[in-house]
Amino acid sequence: MDGRLPTDSGNFPLDSKIHGLSELLSSFGGASFKHGLYRIIRASEVADWNERVCLGFPKFTGRITCFGYDWQGTAFATDTWRLEQGEPGVVMFEPGTGQALQIPANIRTFHEVELMEDEEAALAANMYADWRGAGGAEPAYNQCIGYKEPLFLNGKDEIENLELSDLEIYWHFMGQLIVQVKDLPPGTPVRINLR
Repeated sequence: MDGRLPTDSGNFPLDSKIHGLSELLSSFGGASFKHGLYRIIRASEVADWNERVCLGFPKFTGRITCFGYDWQGTAFATDTWRLEQGEPGVVMFEPGTGQALQIPANIRTFHEVELMEDEEAALAANMYADWRGAGGAEPAYNQCIGYKEPLFLNGKDEIENLELSDLEIYWHFMGQLIVQVKDLPPGTPVRINLR
């Protein structure tokens, strides 16, 4: 852990059926690891994150609880509709690719195994190192390094296509795009009007 926002004031009740979630958020909520590579959400912001993610992935409404995110704004949540070792499984929501990917882990094994043994697959750690090595900024708690042109709209997965973004605005914009283009056949021309 290399930094942490002040702890939440007040009590934010969470689904007690998710083993380890309250402990994770109370012990590490607002914490940054490896200079913004991975962060734990503050308990007071879980509902906002759930809503943010479900804007782009509406089929997960009412079944996910977000707990963390990475440098690219990729959100990590538990999904009560899928179990891993008897506990809700982890789903990775990528705003830049428009994909929701099931991780074969629960909250405990995600942190104790997946992040330890395969940091690259979970967090794109090498690309973050390349971004930082090229002079890219470390994102603050409310920022991410987002795609200028998302991969689901044929953007390139390269440093030149990345920029420092406000996390909430990035997710709001990408969420709307994901929903609007998800059922279009590949190659369909898309016009985007920013107002």
